[in-house]
Amino acid sequence: MTSDHSLYQRRRPPTAGELSNIPWLSLLTPAECELAISDLLIGDAKPGDLVCRVGRPVTYWFGVVEGLLKMSSDSSEGQTMTFTGIPPGGWFGEGTALKRESYRYNIQALRKSVVAGLPVSTFHVLLDNSIGFNRFVMNQLNERLGQFIAAREIDRMNNPDVRVARSLATLFNPVLYPGVGEVLRITQQELAYLVGLSRQRVNEALATLQEQGIIRVEYGGLRVLSLEALRSHLFPQRIGPPSP
Repeated sequence: MTSDHSLYQRRRPPTAGELSNIPWLSLLTPAECELAISDLLIGDAKPGDLVCRVGRPVTYWFGVVEGLLKMSSDSSEGQTMTFTGIPPGGWFGEGTALKRESYRYNIQALRKSVVAGLPVSTFHVLLDNSIGFNRFVMNQLNERLGQFIAAREIDRMNNPDVRVARSLATLFNPVLYPGVGEVLRITQQELAYLVGLSRQRVNEALATLQEQGIIRVEYGGLRVLSLEALRSHLFPQRIGPPSP
């Protein structure tokens, strides 16, 4: 189910619990749902495993059931540019699957993760026949466009606190990543990889955000207290106490 041979060898059918964490299945008719479930596969990714690789043809539409992935590409100078992280509930690559193109990015597991894959042929069958599936994919594409516009803004920001806040807001997107909820399971080192800052600087930014009542650092993750403040690139001037 991937260009990484070892992950391909570890593919297996999904469990009932894993199926319950796939958000778009509930939008299908019983017949459509039966088709999707019969073709879905699960891969148990280890840290560093590549789920998608630049230049490889698309074979599956992927989603994160558990864990954390990152989307990145390497420049001609050998530098890695990270586009975004993909937490639980996130499905990605629908644009590539729609056009049946080769991947223009790498998707890599930052930690032990459970990844679901729907064959691209089944993806197109559902796209051609399912209204519920079409609406889900359309919403995905719309949110993804906004996500990458925001990513361009983040890249131009010199304020590290703002970069961390806006990057966190992306990971808490309830449409793209419904499995996250109010608590994101992420380490400071993982966040540093995604934001492109040092772990120490990320730690300082998180402390500032916590002091301002925007987030709360908890064991093994972060709880958002004011998503609106995170989303605003002017949050240092606009934030107030979180709503009760």
